[in-house]
Amino acid sequence: MSHSHCSRAIKAAQQMHLPILSPCAESCYETWDHILHPRSPVPEPKGGGGHGGGHSGGGHVGGTHSSKGSTSSSKGSTSSGNKGSTSSSNKGSTTGSSGSGSSKSSHPVGSRGSSMPVSGTTFGSGKTTSTAYGSGGVKITTIPQGQPFAGRTYGGATRSQIYGTSWYGSGYPGVTGYGVSGRNFPYVYTPVIWVDYGYGPHYLHSSREYGDPQSTNRTGGPEMQAAFSSPSSNSTFRIVSDNSTVTSLIASIAANCTGLFSSNSSTSPVPYGSSTSDPRPEGAIQYYRASSVALTLDGYNNTAALGTNVNATQAPLPANVDTKLLACLNGTIGEAVPLINSAHALPRPEMAGTLGLAFLVLWHILC
Repeated sequence: MSHSHCSRAIKAAQQMHLPILSPCAESCYETWDHILHPRSPVPEPKGGGGHGGGHSGGGHVGGTHSSKGSTSSSKGSTSSGNKGSTSSSNKGSTTGSSGSGSSKSSHPVGSRGSSMPVSGTTFGSGKTTSTAYGSGGVKITTIPQGQPFAGRTYGGATRSQIYGTSWYGSGYPGVTGYGVSGRNFPYVYTPVIWVDYGYGPHYLHSSREYGDPQSTNRTGGPEMQAAFSSPSSNSTFRIVSDNSTVTSLIASIAANCTGLFSSNSSTSPVPYGSSTSDPRPEGAIQYYRASSVALTLDGYNNTAALGTNVNATQAPLPANVDTKLLACLNGTIGEAVPLINSAHALPRPEMAGTLGLAFLVLWHILC
């Protein structure tokens, strides 16, 4: 068929936000990656997200930030300054905060439809669980007085809007620019907090506004990380997010990306912010869920992320990066990252595999 038919097919796929996890995910990566990815994990010149409105009431989720470069304590110590919450010892354990390490649902952790306990603040919403592969769609609600960030709103975003770009502050539906200052919480979750090492622009150091990354009052629990190393190249990717989310994603990735990562990859979350070797914002290659989840690459140094020009050219990924592992991680996070669902959420993610297959058939017919 004509080139116009192919173009329309590609456009239709992009509008459907098709995930990478299709029947062609591994064998056809080189051919289909640019079509099936809702967003490319390769850094883009222009990012979503932005400065948002002013600081409308509320306060830190985790209390007052103190000194630069020391936003969290060392492994095994207890968190402090947690508003309305009880500190807990991490000790590099599999769960971090209480209630986040295991699923109460009948489904295995990280599987489609499995629920994860969400500790910490949910801004008075009464929501206490999230769902892997869930559709989101919590009703937009103004945070009441007495809750952190009173006067802002939570809710409104769905799975189809999950992907950001490589800019911190991306992934907020309908908001452009960089940074997370003054933002609402479209997925209920608070944004990733990067440790302040004393360099980089103000907008990267959100701990001044959102508190300590190891606060147990963060939505989903303390900030954690998980590493996935390539067995065939010198590529180590890390996921940074809250404890509940990282716990669920480790299981989802283990199920979806079998054979693509080495045996020394993470099987449980590790606290973020206690080591100078922890991921930094210049290593981020993709943000998700209103910048509450980050995917980083060890050794990647995107100096554009340390500036304020969203039109700046992003540093290219290393030539030897493991693209198959990257594709699987990016696609799995997009499809499976836990979302807090509305009371009447429809199981739209169940259709993802069917839609992916349908598009492949459509492509072969039209092109």
